[in-house]
Amino acid sequence: MPASQRFKTILSLGLPIIGAMLSQSVLNLVDAAMVGSLGDSALAGVGVGSYANFVAISLILGLSSGVQAMVARRRGQGRIEEMARPVNWGLLISLIFALPLSILFIHFSGSIVSLISDDQDVHRIAGDYFDYRTLAMFAVGANLSFRGWWNGIKQPGTYLNILLVMHLFNVAISYCLIFGALGLPEMGAAGAGLGTALALYLGCFLNALLVFRNARPHGFLRIRRGPASLGALLRLSIPHSVQQFFFAASICALFWIIGELGTEDQAIAHVLINLALFLILPSVGLGIASTSLVSHSLGENKPEEAYQWGWDAIKTASVMIIGLSMPLWLFPEQVLGLFIHSESLIAEASLPLQITALAICADTAAIVLAQALLGAGANRPVLIISTVGQWAFYLPLAWWIGPYLGFGLLGIWLVQLVHRSLSSLVFAYVWSKRRWMHIAV
Repeated sequence: MPASQRFKTILSLGLPIIGAMLSQSVLNLVDAAMVGSLGDSALAGVGVGSYANFVAISLILGLSSGVQAMVARRRGQGRIEEMARPVNWGLLISLIFALPLSILFIHFSGSIVSLISDDQDVHRIAGDYFDYRTLAMFAVGANLSFRGWWNGIKQPGTYLNILLVMHLFNVAISYCLIFGALGLPEMGAAGAGLGTALALYLGCFLNALLVFRNARPHGFLRIRRGPASLGALLRLSIPHSVQQFFFAASICALFWIIGELGTEDQAIAHVLINLALFLILPSVGLGIASTSLVSHSLGENKPEEAYQWGWDAIKTASVMIIGLSMPLWLFPEQVLGLFIHSESLIAEASLPLQITALAICADTAAIVLAQALLGAGANRPVLIISTVGQWAFYLPLAWWIGPYLGFGLLGIWLVQLVHRSLSSLVFAYVWSKRRWMHIAV
C-alpha cells in the first residue's frame, strides 16, 4: 500500500476517534471552567474527585481495547458471524464487576478522597462529586464495550456522534445542576458529577440501540458457546485494566504529592493535567486506530504491514501534536486565564504549562505504540513498562524534587518531561524487536 494511502487510512479511522476524545476533553475543560468560578477549593475538590473516580473505573478500562482487538482480529480472519461476541462478554463483565464495585467505592468514598488531599473543604466537595460519578460505573463499562465494537469494525464516527449528543446534554444538565438553573437544585460542584453520570447513562442507551441494529447479525446478545472467547477477552483486558489502575493511582499519588505544596498548587495541577489530556488526543486517537489496523493486519497474516502501521501513526500524531502545542508555548498566560482567575497562580503555572506541551510531544511514541501493542495482544509488556516507569521512576523523583528538595511544581513537571521522553525510547525499542508479531488473540 502506498505511503499516502496508509496515512489516509490512519486519518480516516483516527480522526473520528480523536473527535470523540476531543469532545470528552473539552467537556472536562468546560466543567473546570464552570467549577473554577466557585473558587480554588471547588476546583481542587473536583480534581480530587475526578482522579479518585479514574482509579475506580480504571479496573474496567481494559474492556475497550480488549473488545476492539478481538473484533478487528475476527474481522481480519473472516469470522464475521462471531465479531460481536466480544461485546457480549464485555457487557457481562461490566454487569458482574461494575455494579458491586460502585457500591463498594461509594461506601468508602470519604476514606478514598482523604488519601489524596488533607483539606477538609476539598474533602467534602470531592466526596460528593466522586459518589455521583461512581454511580455511572456500569454505564462506563458498557460504553467501553460499545466503543470497542465501533472502533473494531472501523466505524468510529458512529461512536463520535453518540458522544457529541451525550456531551451536549452533559454541559446543559451540569450547568443547571451547578448553578440551580431552570428550577433544578443548586448543587455546586457536586452538580457536575451528577450531570456527567446522567449523560453517561444516556450515551449507554443510545449505544445499545445502535449496536443492536448494527451487530445483531454478527452474534450480538447471542451468547451460546464460547468460554474461550471470554478467556481471550479477560487475557487482553485484565493486564490493560491493571495498567490503567496503576496509571490512575499514579495520578492520585501525584495529586497527593502536589497537595504537599498546597491547595493552590493542586488547583493549578488540575488545570494542567486536563490540558495535558487535551494535548495527547492525537497520539491516543491515532494509537487506538493503530490497535484496529495492527490487529486486522495480523489477522490477515501480514505482520510487516502491522509493523509499519505503528511508525506511520507516530509520524501522523507528531505533526498534529506540535500544531496543538503552539498556543501553549506562545500564549500560556492567555490559555491559563480561561480556567484560573488569579494573576499570581497564572504566573506560577505558565512555565509548567509550556513544559507540559513539550513533554506531550516527547511522549508521542510511547502513547501510540502502547495502543499498537494492545492491538497485537502484547498487553503485559505495556503493563510492565508503564507501571515501572510511573512507580519506580517518576513518582519517587517527583516527591524528592518537588516537596522534599523544594523545587515545587516546576521541579515535578521537569521530572515528567524526562519520564515521558524515556518512555518513548523504551516503547520504540520494544516495537522494533517485533516479538509481538507471534502473539495469538
